[in-house]
Amino acid sequence: MLKVFRWTWVPVLFWLSGCASTQYAWQAATGHLKVLVASQNIDEVLGRDSTPARLRTQLEHVKNIRKFSVEELKLPDNRSYTRYADVGRPFVVWNVVASEPDQLALKRWCFPITGCISYKGYYSEADAVAEGQGLREAGYDVAVMGVPAYSTLGFTPDPVLNTFVYYPAGELARLIFHELAHQVVYIEDDTQFNESFATAVEIAGVEAWLSQPGHEDMAQQYRVFDERRVAFRTMLARARADLIAQFSRSELDRVGRMQFKEMRLASLMAEYEQLKASWGGWSGYDRFMNEDLNNAKLGVVGLYDELVPAFTALLKHHHGDFEAFYAAVKALGALPREQREKALREYANR
Repeated sequence: MLKVFRWTWVPVLFWLSGCASTQYAWQAATGHLKVLVASQNIDEVLGRDSTPARLRTQLEHVKNIRKFSVEELKLPDNRSYTRYADVGRPFVVWNVVASEPDQLALKRWCFPITGCISYKGYYSEADAVAEGQGLREAGYDVAVMGVPAYSTLGFTPDPVLNTFVYYPAGELARLIFHELAHQVVYIEDDTQFNESFATAVEIAGVEAWLSQPGHEDMAQQYRVFDERRVAFRTMLARARADLIAQFSRSELDRVGRMQFKEMRLASLMAEYEQLKASWGGWSGYDRFMNEDLNNAKLGVVGLYDELVPAFTALLKHHHGDFEAFYAAVKALGALPREQREKALREYANR
């Protein structure tokens, strides 16, 4: 199954955190170091006769994607995605997200350098599940989500991983462009700003990469999946909007909010079954819908989608000049949060 979301997470930096527990900081630091130690130069992997043909093809795509990201998208030219690691598991980390049962705002954890972020990551699924269980017992809605990739914001060379290397070429490009975008701009304490910016870069980047001669078959394959992704996210966005509207009604007490939530989530599942039927039964989002479908998981959706139209409009305003676009985004990021949100709303409404 192709994942809907990826995460920017800077685990190795938590080792320096005085406010993180020693155990949490240790698993973060050692987990990331194990990933780095397992990585090998992609050219060395390609040079071995024993490298499977499928992996060879995918790594060749990565090299092409990486070259394009530097030359055309003006993304960082560094060692990220020039190495490959097989971590021996389906996800590299598992992230825990939580929210109040009658709200969609996500609980935040605060660390040095990264600031406050809306998730907490673990290299062990069991540890993530245990963290989630503790939050559930405290009364939160919780989702534990497997994550195929994360970014260290350029502090270490992020490798290509077995957790995503076999994605179709368009999806592989989308993921790499997204994670590299985080190395260009990262604003403390504003996950939505960071993720929406990176999503806007990935959308524009993939469109440009797939428009190259020789990519016609890959582009067609990508369009099929992208149409499904857009339909799926649109469905989730409607449910989010309905829940936000009801949760904000002053005359509605907690019991009323919880009753509406139960009904809306049930109707969301029914909508998904109809959508899946229109795809001929394709079940790529079954895991997302069948595990922890609650406020916490729907809260994640807004991190990636809500500001994307504004960033897309800003890129268009700069006539597709990525360097000028990045400079404008950095300038926005330097503004107080209220001012930058106002500016983004203005761009979205143009």
